Amino acid sequence: MKEAWLESWMDRVEAALARLAEAQARTEEHVTALAGRMDRVEAALERLAQAQARTEERVGRLEAAIARLTEAQARTDERLAQLTQAQARTDERLAQLAEAQARTDERLAQLAQAQARTDERLTRVEGILERTERVLAELTAQVKALSDNVGYGLEDIARVVLPGYLRYRYGIKIERFERRLFQIDGQPVDIDLYAEGTRGRKRIVVLGEAKARIYGREVSQFHSVVERLKPHIAAEVVPLMFGYFIDLSATEAAGKQTLLIASYQPTTEMQSLGSRRRRARQ
Repeated sequence: MKEAWLESWMDRVEAALARLAEAQARTEEHVTALAGRMDRVEAALERLAQAQARTEERVGRLEAAIARLTEAQARTDERLAQLTQAQARTDERLAQLAEAQARTDERLAQLAQAQARTDERLTRVEGILERTERVLAELTAQVKALSDNVGYGLEDIARVVLPGYLRYRYGIKIERFERRLFQIDGQPVDIDLYAEGTRGRKRIVVLGEAKARIYGREVSQFHSVVERLKPHIAAEVVPLMFGYFIDLSATEAAGKQTLLIASYQPTTEMQSLGSRRRRARQ
């Protein structure tokens, strides 16, 4: 009985061991498969680690780039703020320019109106000038005629008083004055007072001009005439100018080269000489 049970138990044990061996074989097979899978997982993990390292490196570079971009953005924001302020100032300046332009336009309009009024006044002035020119032309003709009359009157006075005055005052002896016309280089030169005479033993020729009012410019003009005539006169030339009024500018221009005689001088000096002679006789 016991042997039968033992055999039965042994059979069951053997069967269990067989099943356990099979399970162990399957386990070992599974372990082998799992080991292969672990190898593959480890390889995958290695590759993942490498990829992670590359990713982290790229992330580092990306973070640096982002930092640079952040700084650039900050600078851009600052520049934009400056540009905004500049734009505000520009807008303000443009507003000021617009106001100035408006004032300029207003001023130009005022100037245009003033110009219109000026043109109108100029038109009236032109009319007045035309009438004035006609009147001046008439006055010029009248003054010229009067000047000629006065000039001839002066010449007559000079012919009477100058011979004695020149002899008394400057020792110049002449007979009389006459009007003389010269031809110099084909051009006529009219001399109001011409006389030949002597001073001491020297022969001289007096060339004179009669002017109502004598200024520096008249002296200069007469001096030019005398210089043109000198080469054609074979004697020492004594230039003189005779008039009612002698300006200081004429005295300065004449110097010692030209005698300036006012119409009242000969009479005054001759009267003084006569008074002295009368007192001497008394």
